[in-house]
Amino acid sequence: MLLSSRATACGIVTLGAATALAAAVALAFGAAALPLKTIATVPLPGGSSRLDYASVDSKRNRLYIAHLGGGLVIVFDTKKRRVVKTIPAPGAHGVLAVPALGRVYASATDAHQLLTIDQRTNKVIARAPAGEYPDGIAYDSADRRVYVSDESGGVETVFTANGRRIATVQLGGEAGNVQYDPVTRRVLADVQTRNEVAVINPRTNRVVRRVALPGCDHDHGLLVDAPRRLAFVACQDNAVLLTLDIRRWKIVGRTTVGQSPDVLAFDTSWHRLFVSAESGDVAVFAEHAHGLEKLAQGFLSANAHTVAVDSSTHLVYFPLQSGPKLQIMKPTR
Repeated sequence: MLLSSRATACGIVTLGAATALAAAVALAFGAAALPLKTIATVPLPGGSSRLDYASVDSKRNRLYIAHLGGGLVIVFDTKKRRVVKTIPAPGAHGVLAVPALGRVYASATDAHQLLTIDQRTNKVIARAPAGEYPDGIAYDSADRRVYVSDESGGVETVFTANGRRIATVQLGGEAGNVQYDPVTRRVLADVQTRNEVAVINPRTNRVVRRVALPGCDHDHGLLVDAPRRLAFVACQDNAVLLTLDIRRWKIVGRTTVGQSPDVLAFDTSWHRLFVSAESGDVAVFAEHAHGLEKLAQGFLSANAHTVAVDSSTHLVYFPLQSGPKLQIMKPTR
């Protein structure tokens, strides 16, 4: 459906081979518009089904990919560019590497659990109940706590660094993604059915502030740039990206992205933000002191809704459902 609509938009309405050619041209022009160059494409295990979050550990040269449909966490060697391990994780959604702990956390949604994985052995060392629909994950480095968004349960579930469940925080609506701000030592969580961000005090595990998001419909994606005191919020149902000043808790920027934006990734050294959408579109932004400049937006691949970036090499990783495969891209400056 997506390819057909793009072909029609270009004035091409013929069927068969002509339509396929038009679709290929549309894809090529979309990819060419992005300031990214493909340097490798690597097959992934688990079958052609949905993949979700991915997380980079630059020091260990590892990329961890949640293969939701395959029920796996895929461990990928970014230096040798090969899969080194698959770890069973039923319905894997969220995945987060915490290099300081030598741990990886994964939300196994079908098992309703948080898995704690030892990075050295790639073995699951703890399992704990994580609610009805565990999804995104954040790590509070000051208090050594892990926060997991229970999307349909409407809570943040709290765990120790060892993966033991210790608390829940009621959000009052569906939970979107979650991030930690080390400056204020607060946890930020999207409340996507209320179009707001909830601010949580980890010491009390209570919501201490609610930030309204005017112009946002169903805030799902979230990323915090703590040094510049900015947060970026992806609004899933109206394809909008908001910039939130987290000093004043005010919206200071608004721009469009692909339909149904999902995962955000940020190169902390080059200050580039990547927003991937369910439509297959990727938007690339340059971050300045007080906001964003859109560099480009283009169609990358069907279901290209997840992305990760390695800030030490600046390589951008797109786990793609078709294949499945991992598309590795290098930014062009």
